[in-house]
Amino acid sequence: MHSICLLESVSRADGGIFEAECALQRELFSGQGIQVDVVGLEDRFTAQDVARWLPLKAHAVKTTGPSALGYSADLLPALDPKADLLYAATLWKYPSWAALHWAEQTGKPMMVAPHGSLDPWALSNAAWKKRVAALLFKNRQLHKAACLRALCQSEAEAFRAYGLTNPIAIIPNGVALPREEQEMGDWRSKIGRHTQPSTLDVGRSTPRTLLFLGRIHPKKGLPNLIRAFKKALDARRATHDATAWQLVIAGWDQGGHEAELIKLCGELGLSFQSRESKDEGRESARVSDTSVVFWGPAFKEEKDELLRSADAFILPSFSEGLPMSVLEAWAYGLPVMMTPECNLPEGFVSDAAIRIETDAPSIAHGLDTLFSMTDADLHAMGARGYELVKQRFTWKKVAAQMSSVYNWMLGGGTPPECIRKH
Repeated sequence: MHSICLLESVSRADGGIFEAECALQRELFSGQGIQVDVVGLEDRFTAQDVARWLPLKAHAVKTTGPSALGYSADLLPALDPKADLLYAATLWKYPSWAALHWAEQTGKPMMVAPHGSLDPWALSNAAWKKRVAALLFKNRQLHKAACLRALCQSEAEAFRAYGLTNPIAIIPNGVALPREEQEMGDWRSKIGRHTQPSTLDVGRSTPRTLLFLGRIHPKKGLPNLIRAFKKALDARRATHDATAWQLVIAGWDQGGHEAELIKLCGELGLSFQSRESKDEGRESARVSDTSVVFWGPAFKEEKDELLRSADAFILPSFSEGLPMSVLEAWAYGLPVMMTPECNLPEGFVSDAAIRIETDAPSIAHGLDTLFSMTDADLHAMGARGYELVKQRFTWKKVAAQMSSVYNWMLGGGTPPECIRKH
């Protein structure tokens, strides 16, 4: 089988979509034997990240004109008409039109993976631009798809609410478990800060860390998190609770939102340290009385180090497809705080996550619960999250589901269990 994976970017510029699709497409190749062509638009991170696709070769084409359009005269020629099918993890830019054109010209099946872009909150953000794109090409692409990929049941419901009647494959994102876990029996040696000593973990003189890791974007709900964190800290100080917590916000800034968050910390009287303090200052913040640390982007070893050194993870998002960051936190054995909009109800059912709403009072209540937990409580919740991803969210299992859907799209027959036709 020969497939094309079409993206808006083959680099970290595509955020969690890049991380998820890079892992999935590599597993389809190495684990399922599918020939995969990876094609996307070139951007400022392409040179740094193109090797992440190995053993696949990612083809990045140059763009012209406004970046918001993502137009490239080289994109259509890069899509092999001899491929058996096309998988389009494209949103609102020119690659969506290119995917539609390929499907119409070749008569071959296309799967579209919106990655949460049809959820109500996502549709309301920059709504007029999306309405224009929908009228010009996006709606035609969606209706043309032989199958749509939903990351969860709620996303499938969003497809139907949008008016789409296509078959839907409900296939989640996956996660890679830390390599050290493979031969170890004790769960404490498998996960988080207990896997091995961390250069950021200097003992109990260091405050416990609540980690956010992802795009610094308004949809992530960070202003309400900061307000809630201030309220929760004040409540603990009023009761003379000595256990210190620190909020570490790590990720790449989008549209200057981080500056707004730093300003909010100042207005609330929260001590903070920003990435402008450089590396030595950022590490020293872990043993200081700083309440909030703006870590900046973290990738590869630095990201691994942050996850190993954290005590808990939070995602107070207004809208997600299925967040890689939560799956990664569970893979490192971290207890999680998240909103229902993260679309991982399994976490609440298995008691691997504390449920919060998007408003500051609800987040503060959740923080009070988290801050009252003992080390044993935190470790037990993290262990349940680890077992959850091990059983349901590994890339091997996700790729096997995707391969079965590909075969069904090409050959028909009995639909796989993950297919919803109505």
